[in-house]
Amino acid sequence: MTGTPQPVPADTAWPGVSVVMPVYNEERHLRTAVAQVLAQDYDGRLELVIAIAPSRDRTQQIAEEIVAGDSRVRLVQNPAGVTPSGLNAAIRETTYEIVVRVDGHGILSPGYIRRAVELLAETGADNVGGVMAAEGEPGFEEAAARAYVSPIGLGGARFHVGGQAGPVESVYLGVFRRETLERLGGFDDTFVRAQDWELNHRIRQAGGTVWFSPELRVTYHPRSRLSDLVRQFYLTGKWRRAIGRTHPGTFSLRYLAPPLAVLGCALGLVLGLVGLLAGLPWLLLGFVLPVGYLLLVVAATLVEGRGMSLRGRLWLPVVVATMHMTWGAGFLVSPRSLGRRTPEPART
Repeated sequence: MTGTPQPVPADTAWPGVSVVMPVYNEERHLRTAVAQVLAQDYDGRLELVIAIAPSRDRTQQIAEEIVAGDSRVRLVQNPAGVTPSGLNAAIRETTYEIVVRVDGHGILSPGYIRRAVELLAETGADNVGGVMAAEGEPGFEEAAARAYVSPIGLGGARFHVGGQAGPVESVYLGVFRRETLERLGGFDDTFVRAQDWELNHRIRQAGGTVWFSPELRVTYHPRSRLSDLVRQFYLTGKWRRAIGRTHPGTFSLRYLAPPLAVLGCALGLVLGLVGLLAGLPWLLLGFVLPVGYLLLVVAATLVEGRGMSLRGRLWLPVVVATMHMTWGAGFLVSPRSLGRRTPEPART
């Protein structure tokens, strides 16, 4: 049930805040992400728990150096290596009533935690969050960042493209009431991807509120290689369908558009090739589907890419098509064995 709106805390009564950060192969951004958490202008008590998955880079060493330099930071191991397990392990090690999720490649804007705590009090929401402000180096990362914040890339969710404050389906990362997490059993560690959307769905199903505010911004650094982007979106598509099977009726046209695009392009390509091989000219019309899709992507990215570097503009149609096709393919091949019932709420 949604919490009752309360007065904004006085400077002497700010609740304690526990920040949880699951990390894997984050040597590039970890120091900056942690520094921005610890530099927050917040008058209440603050702690940070980093959950480390087995990494192939210097993440473990860097995290240990951070802990040695600041008593507010602790480490827990995440041997399973998946995000929800890391989040739950970190949450179990925290003590305060407000839980802030931050990723190892996410950079909180100044005043983020203070404003989030105010919004929890003002709205009575169970979770508040804001904008995923994607940024990347010129070229591929720049294109991926632009696709993240564009309706032609990841759709029109407010935490991607912005919008007015209010209740939403889901938000980026999130600032939670601990009592809500404990009541609902935390993150479902079955869902390797999209576990945040799944938890927010359960919050809303239980009568709670997920609140979006454009005042809350987190800088997100996207994948730096095409192969990593392919894997990310393919797995996300698979797990998003698994969540849909667990929670029927949660698919909208926005979620169905990528798999429909994959089916349409594949069908058109097969029909066109059969027409070529069998000498049936009318089947060549099948090529209209994949060619039409590519022309639409190119046209849309020409408009969306204004103001980007030349390399970024050249990468943008490739990135957008990759997001659509890999997410859609993952959705289509997602096995029924993927996913299960969500965890039982904690008993009190």
